[in-house]
Amino acid sequence: MAHTLGLTQPANIELPKISFAAKEIDVAEWKGDLLAVGVTEKDMTKDENSKFQNPILKKLDGLLGSLLAEASFEEDFTGKAGQSLVHRLPGLGSKRVGLFGLGQSASSPAAFHGLGEAVAAAAKTAQASSAAVILASSECPSVMSKGNTAAAIVSGTVLGLYEDNRYKSESKKPQLKSLDILGLGTGPEIEKKIKYAEVVSCAIIFGRELVNSPANVLTPAALAAAASKIASLYSDVLSANILTEEQCRELKMGSYLGVAAASANPPHFIHLCCKPPSGPVKTKLALVDFRQTGPGSSIETMKVDMGGSAAVFGAAKALGQIKPSGVEVHFIVASCENMISGKGMRPGDIVTASNGKTIEVNNTDAEGRLTLADALVYACNQGVEKIVDLATLTGACVVALGPSIAGVFTPDDDLAKELFQASEASGEKLWRMPLEESYWESMKSGVADMVNTGGRQGGAINAALFLKQFVDEKVKWMHIDMAGPVLNDKKHVATGFGISTLVEWVLKNSSS
Repeated sequence: MAHTLGLTQPANIELPKISFAAKEIDVAEWKGDLLAVGVTEKDMTKDENSKFQNPILKKLDGLLGSLLAEASFEEDFTGKAGQSLVHRLPGLGSKRVGLFGLGQSASSPAAFHGLGEAVAAAAKTAQASSAAVILASSECPSVMSKGNTAAAIVSGTVLGLYEDNRYKSESKKPQLKSLDILGLGTGPEIEKKIKYAEVVSCAIIFGRELVNSPANVLTPAALAAAASKIASLYSDVLSANILTEEQCRELKMGSYLGVAAASANPPHFIHLCCKPPSGPVKTKLALVDFRQTGPGSSIETMKVDMGGSAAVFGAAKALGQIKPSGVEVHFIVASCENMISGKGMRPGDIVTASNGKTIEVNNTDAEGRLTLADALVYACNQGVEKIVDLATLTGACVVALGPSIAGVFTPDDDLAKELFQASEASGEKLWRMPLEESYWESMKSGVADMVNTGGRQGGAINAALFLKQFVDEKVKWMHIDMAGPVLNDKKHVATGFGISTLVEWVLKNSSS
């Protein structure tokens, strides 16, 4: 990525390469640095002699001379979610044994994803190069398929090990080289699930890196170059079309170009397309977002406003590797910078979108929806049947749903069902919000077709109603406001939210 300011260049850091394997061997026979046992609160039940009743824990503790039971009692380890206990104990082939709490019961991808993250953290602390994970409870895989359980553990481990150190002068590399998953079966199906988890996790890391990159590095041109590189890596299924400012002018994208007008960096309208390597196309989908940076109410974190773009391109990267059949997917991002200059938009200006509708700009900071407007029109013109747009669009949605849940707006119940099934598989949290048509009254302008913001009340709903004006009535459409979960506030880094759900959704629409 080229830089334009501050002599900053991201270091070229390779992702840690970990060998994952599903094995069926006795837990006592495994040899390595860290044996991690996922336990529920029920698994930690002891008898009147303070001995474990769970068969796996009972066996391990017998080999360890009851040291595991003693340590769990002394450190008040009860198996609650997030708890961990790791000790170097003699008596096994593993250097360290760890218990990792899953809560009262482990019944979701998020629980096993969390287990993988906890194991990654323990492996970092212990500088372990090899680890194994086993579940003490036989109930866990019955809730989820064994393959999906393994996939969630793998995903959590990959993402838990990863740290974005590209902009740090010094960094440490994780030591973990292999992770064995014990007791969940072996064979082609579980291996396929593990490989899928690795592919999607690497795509999430790619998305995180896009969001974490500052605007002086990730300019619209640099983002276009990154998108084109994805297409070139998987050119058997992906193609790239980058529209210049002049081409956007010819398409009458006045809303998008109005936002871009003040920046010295020209806009780049990015369109990737994924087509199956063979066979007919049965369904055409579009994933849409904007990418912009510029002054706002939280200037230092404005770079996260391209979180939806990162989700779109992260999904493109994963799907380029997976190559789903029967589905054509368009990845569309209207990339530009919203800056301040004598050429920029002013409050009261009227811009004309590419579908002919006019917008009175009553808030120049509500520019994301202006770029999305032309992106949605463009997506509809590709002949797609379904569109999902993702955007870090409103603070109002964060106020309503908090930092970990994205708001979903759609007039189509079937599309909502599809996305919620995908999010259930991914473990990402969505909540459907109302599209209250009566609120549109606050979005009407006296001199144009609409204004770009309504009142403070129902701000996220008003934004969704605005976007709806630029979607063809024949096209099924959903808007996801991901302003909350795009960023991990504790670590001040991107989460890669949305990528896993988008990939799941596309695959549910494919014939793979």
